[in-house]
Amino acid sequence: MRKLLILGGTGEAVALAKAVKAEFGDGLTAVTSLAGRTKAPTLPLGEMRVGGFGGPEGLTRYLRAEKISAVIDATHPFAARMTANAVAACDAAAVPRLRLDRPAWTPGPGDDWHAVPDLAAAAGMLPGLGARAFLTIGSTELAPFKGLSDVLLWARMIEPPAPDALPENCTVIEGRGPFSLDDELDLMRELGIDILVTKNSGGPAAAAKLAAARRLGIPVVMVERPPAPPGDSVPDVERAVEWLRPFVR
Repeated sequence: MRKLLILGGTGEAVALAKAVKAEFGDGLTAVTSLAGRTKAPTLPLGEMRVGGFGGPEGLTRYLRAEKISAVIDATHPFAARMTANAVAACDAAAVPRLRLDRPAWTPGPGDDWHAVPDLAAAAGMLPGLGARAFLTIGSTELAPFKGLSDVLLWARMIEPPAPDALPENCTVIEGRGPFSLDDELDLMRELGIDILVTKNSGGPAAAAKLAAARRLGIPVVMVERPPAPPGDSVPDVERAVEWLRPFVR
């Protein structure tokens, strides 16, 4: 039986597992791998594997031992290490690999975006833009903001960070999206936010905050994506399913 490994953790990975089952039935078994860092994640249809592989060497051994026919990397656009491991392991095991990469956001009329290469650059830019920043980045990525004593921070995340990771001037807002435009407008107005900091994750699920910033005239500090990996890439689940067809014949 043909076996597909989906490197997951995103809504696209969940949708892909469902689409594979609907399109190929028992002709292709989808196994979704989750890192296991998030409590109560959205679970995909089909088989599931939780936890790391042990770097590219461990992933190579897994691909060979499980006789994986193909890999689709549907991890988050900023999961650069996992993507690099997938590239190396698939090359070593001679397993076909596809990157399912949702399109990045692009600024439109009325947007005031400030592109930066990383979170350290984002933190350095804040004092010149405002005094009350809304961070939508991740619970393990707050370290660059620890020295901003003259900027008040609110960080929204699914789970709170470790206490020693939180900047002294930062308040955590726990929440799991998607959030509506009205939700984002209400939150930014209530907190008096005058800067939004986010990563260019792309996709519609988290785009309402950008629309709210545009409407309120709030500048956005946008952390750009890491470089795209080599190899084939598609922007949506439908084209990923098409890529899989030759493996199920």
